[in-house]
Amino acid sequence: MGSTATETEELENTTFKYLIGEQTEKMWQRLKGILRCLVKQLEKGDVNIVDLKKNIEYAASVLEAVYIDETRRLLDTDDELSDIQSDSVPLEVRDWLASTFTRKMGMMKKKSEEKPRFRSIVHAVQAGIFVERMYRKSYHMVGLAYPEAVIVTLKDVDKWSFDVFALNEASGEHSLKFMIYELFTRYDLINRFKIPVSCLIAFAEALEVGYSKYKNPYHNLIHAADVTQTVHYIMLHTGIMHWLTELEILAMVFAAAIHDYEHTGTTNNFHIQTRSDVAILYNDRSVLENHHVSAAYRLMQEEEMNVLVNLSKDDWRLDKAKTMSLILHAADISHPAKSWQLHHRWTMALMEEFFLQGDKEAELGLPFSPLCDRKSTMVAQSQIGFIDFIVEPTFSLLTDSTEKIIIPLIEEDSKTKTPSYGASRRSNMKGTVNDGTYSPDYSLASVDLKSFKNNLVDIIQQNKERWKELAAQGEPDLHKNSEDLVSAEEKHAETHS
Repeated sequence: MGSTATETEELENTTFKYLIGEQTEKMWQRLKGILRCLVKQLEKGDVNIVDLKKNIEYAASVLEAVYIDETRRLLDTDDELSDIQSDSVPLEVRDWLASTFTRKMGMMKKKSEEKPRFRSIVHAVQAGIFVERMYRKSYHMVGLAYPEAVIVTLKDVDKWSFDVFALNEASGEHSLKFMIYELFTRYDLINRFKIPVSCLIAFAEALEVGYSKYKNPYHNLIHAADVTQTVHYIMLHTGIMHWLTELEILAMVFAAAIHDYEHTGTTNNFHIQTRSDVAILYNDRSVLENHHVSAAYRLMQEEEMNVLVNLSKDDWRLDKAKTMSLILHAADISHPAKSWQLHHRWTMALMEEFFLQGDKEAELGLPFSPLCDRKSTMVAQSQIGFIDFIVEPTFSLLTDSTEKIIIPLIEEDSKTKTPSYGASRRSNMKGTVNDGTYSPDYSLASVDLKSFKNNLVDIIQQNKERWKELAAQGEPDLHKNSEDLVSAEEKHAETHS
C-alpha cells in the first residue's frame, strides 16, 4: 500500500476545481492505477484501513472534480452531451456520467438526436444526487448509497420524536436497513469490529424480509427501525453511551434491530392455544422471544450475512445485561411517550394487528384474547391504564437508573483535565448525513438528564390527557372501525413480558 498511500498524501492538498484537458487525463489514469492496486490488495486481504480511506477519499475527489469540470464546460454549450470534446474528458468519465445520470449505458455512441439533454444532469445535481461528497466518501463509496430524501430524513435521527414513517417512505420501505447502517457507521462499529460492509447490508436486507413475512400492521420492519432509533436516542442523550463499551453499544443496536424478527402478528398465548410449531418447539416458554433471537442468529449461519464473524469468544460475555435490557424494553414500548401524531399512528397499527388475531380466534372457535375483539374493546381506557401501570413506571426506572450511573461519571469527568475514555471516544460522533455546518456536542459535560426526564414526563402526560378526553366522550366510534383513534400497547407489553 506504500506507493499508493504516498501518492495520495502528495495529492491531498491539490485543488481539484478546474481540472481540464491533459491534467484531467493524467488524474484519471493515476486514479485507475490506484483503484486497481486497491482491488488486488482487497483480494489478498492485505489492506491498511487508514490508507484505504485516504485512497477512497482521493478517488471521490477526482470523480467529483471531473464531474464539476464537465458541468462547467457543458453549461457553456448548446446543452447537449454530444458537444463534449473527446480530448477534454476521458471516455471512461463520460460513460460513467452518462450511465449515472441517464441510467443508460452507451449513450455517447448513439446518434446526436438520441443523446440525453444535459439539463437533466443539472437538475439531478440540484436535486442532491451528488450530495455529501459522493455520499460521505469512504465506506459509503463502497457500501450503502443514501438517496437525498433519506439524507434529509436522517438529519433528525438524534431527536426523540424522529419520524420513522418518513424514513420508510424516503427509503422505498427500507427504513430498517438504513437505520442499521447509519448507526453502525455513527458508532464506528464497522471499523471497530471489522464487519464486512457487504455482510451488514445483506443481513439488514434479510432482516427486512423476515419482518415483512407476515405483513403485520405493527410488528414490522418500521417498528424495528423505530425501536433501534429510540435505543440510539436513549444512549446518546442520557450519556449511557459513555458508560457502555463499544461492544455493548454493538449489542444494543443489534438487539434492537432483531428484537421482533419474524414476528407472526399474534401473541404468545395464541401460539400456545393453537399449538403452533414454535410453541411446541419452545415448550410454550417465551415462544416469540426465543424465535426472534434464534431465527436472527440462523441468518448469520450464512457466511455472507455473519456480521459478528470477527468477535472473539470473550466478546460474547456482557456484564451490563440488566441495564441494557431495560433500555431495549423502554424503547420497545416508547411510542406513548412520543408525539401524539406518531403515538396515534402506531396505536392504529397495533390495534389492527390485534383485531386480525381476534378474527383468527373467531374462525377457530377460540375465546377472544384481551383487546382483540373489534366490537367490545375499550381502547382509551386500556391505554390510560397501560400508561399508568407500565409506561410511566418503566421510564421512571430508566431515568433513575441512568442518573445513578451517569452522574458519578460526569462528576469524575469534570475533575480531570482530560476527558474520560468514553467521552473522548464519542464526544465528536457525527452521522453520515452531517453536512459539516453543525457539530453537536455529545460529551459527558453536555448530558442534560433533567431535560431528558422532563420531556418524557410532559409528552406522556399530554397523551394521557387526550385519551382521557376520548374516554369521557364514551369512545362512540371505536367499536365500529379499527381506523379510529385506538391504542392497545398494553397487549404489546404482554407479548414481550
